[in-house]
Amino acid sequence: MYDQHTLPNGLTIIAEKIPHFRSVSVGLWIGSGSQYETRTQAGISHFIEHMLFKGTKKRSARDIAEVMDAVGGQLNAFTSKECTCFYAKVVDEDLPLAADVISDIVLHSLFSPQELEKEKGVILEEISMAEDSPEDLVSELIMLAQYGDQPLARPILGTEESVSQLTRAKLLHYYKKFYRPENAVLALAGNYEWESVLKLAEEYLGGWEPGEPGPAYRTRPAKPQVVRREKDIEQLHLTVSYPGVSQDADEIYPLSILNSVLGGAMSSRLFQTIREERGLAYTVYSYPAAYSDSGLFAIYAGTSLEHAPEVMKLIRQEVEKITREGLTRQEFDQARAQLKGSYILGLESTSSRMNALGRRKLLLGTEQTEEEVIAKIDAITYEQVFDLTRKLLTAKPSLALVGKGAEGLEV
Repeated sequence: MYDQHTLPNGLTIIAEKIPHFRSVSVGLWIGSGSQYETRTQAGISHFIEHMLFKGTKKRSARDIAEVMDAVGGQLNAFTSKECTCFYAKVVDEDLPLAADVISDIVLHSLFSPQELEKEKGVILEEISMAEDSPEDLVSELIMLAQYGDQPLARPILGTEESVSQLTRAKLLHYYKKFYRPENAVLALAGNYEWESVLKLAEEYLGGWEPGEPGPAYRTRPAKPQVVRREKDIEQLHLTVSYPGVSQDADEIYPLSILNSVLGGAMSSRLFQTIREERGLAYTVYSYPAAYSDSGLFAIYAGTSLEHAPEVMKLIRQEVEKITREGLTRQEFDQARAQLKGSYILGLESTSSRMNALGRRKLLLGTEQTEEEVIAKIDAITYEQVFDLTRKLLTAKPSLALVGKGAEGLEV
């Protein structure tokens, strides 16, 4: 069971007590991500995440970097398609410090014009690094191929053009629209005293002023397409994607089993066929991506231009075979056991518990206990996985290609 409370300003607090741990992970989750950005705002959520570490009314950027180091704690943040999280992991007795620092950077940052221009350069370098990583680039392009001209398809970092024209006024306008207590969740996992947590939340976050909610956005189905990027590199990187399932769909666990068998593990069919038996690719794998209202299922391979047609042929053959014949019973049993085992092992970390708790509460408004998740995994049937396989993998796929010769490759 979880401890839960909502402050008068609308901030939700949810926590899982693990008394035998001496650490506690705490994260302030904000409903801000690339999903909610316009084309000209692309990258603004990620930019704001960076700016909040650049100084507040009472702490310099150096102070922020040093204060958690001084107690052996960890402080960081990330931006995703649908949310931004500012988090810390500390010894339980340092929870008040973590609450102070996180609330300070989120609520009281200065957005210094000088720091903004410096950070703009840092982010432009980050965008260039992503462009120089073909595996990262093809993962961005498959989103464009799968979702078309929608915010979910745009890169979290934004583009050189969109980031270059962001100003302090634009950042503050977006910040005020999305950084609202009713659009946030404070999540904790580890050792804490609930009454102390409530006092800390009220002290540091109780004065956070509510704002006006923005319009809801839902992802629309898009026509499958092929997206190519010519790049002078040795390998050709390709990703095939099919429709997937959303985060709260009943099929999320059966999809994990399908992924494990088809390409999500070293023993998977794609890895064994393409890499181990044929030696046609160093890297080949599949992965699901689930969002609050949509999802995709993708297959990636890095190969040579010469071998790319054969790799594509083998991917199609394995997909057709598994949709026609399904998994073997042994594959199903092993994949379900693997899913259950990896989930339980993940629970050993307060950080992973806090992440799962905060993300789900923010995006779906619900929570799941460990027992509920294990029960859902145990309840998966062979027929459910086979039905989902045929439902998803018989759809027309999208394709992204990055490399020298990508423009001319017949697919």
